[in-house]
Amino acid sequence: MIDSKGYRPNVGIILCNDEGRVFWAKRKGVNSWQFPQGGIDCDEDPEMAMYRELWEETGLMAEHVQLLGRTRYWLRYKLPEKYIRKNSFPRCIGQKQIWYILRLVSDETKFRFDCGEKQEFDNWKWVDYWYPIKDVIYFKRKVYKKAMVELGAIIVPDSVPVSAEGYLTKLKR
Repeated sequence: MIDSKGYRPNVGIILCNDEGRVFWAKRKGVNSWQFPQGGIDCDEDPEMAMYRELWEETGLMAEHVQLLGRTRYWLRYKLPEKYIRKNSFPRCIGQKQIWYILRLVSDETKFRFDCGEKQEFDNWKWVDYWYPIKDVIYFKRKVYKKAMVELGAIIVPDSVPVSAEGYLTKLKR
C-alpha cells in the first residue's frame, strides 16, 4: 500500500527496559542495526500493525509490553535513489511512520526472531537511549531523531535536547 505521494505507511517501535535502555536489533545476515518496524496492511490501523510487527520481529505479544506513547503525526523519510525500486508501481519513494514507545514488562526470554514469514533480525542488545541516532543507516537518522526526541520525553525527560544534540554533534565530525 503506497499513498498518493509515494510513501508506504509504516510503524516504528522503540522498546525500552526499566533502565531506559532500548532494544537495538541486527538485521539478519548483515551488519546493520535498527529498531523493529514494518508496513501497515490495508485492513490495519497503526496500533494493530505495531503489535503484529512486534510479534513477527521480536516474538513479543501485547502482554509482554506496556504501551507508553506514540508520535502525534506521521514522520517521513525518503529513500536514496539507489534503494528505490524502478520497476514497481506505484513507485515507493519512502516511508511515512507512526512511532510507538513500549516498555518490556516480561523477561528477555520471550524474545524470538522466527515468528514472521521472513526473519528480520538475528541478534539484539540493549543500548543507551540516544545511541540509535548515530548508528542507524544514514537516511533514517532524521526520522529517528524526530521520533526519539518526541517519545524520549516520556522516559528520559531531562536529557532529550542535550543528549540528542550531543549525538548529532558527533555525527557531523
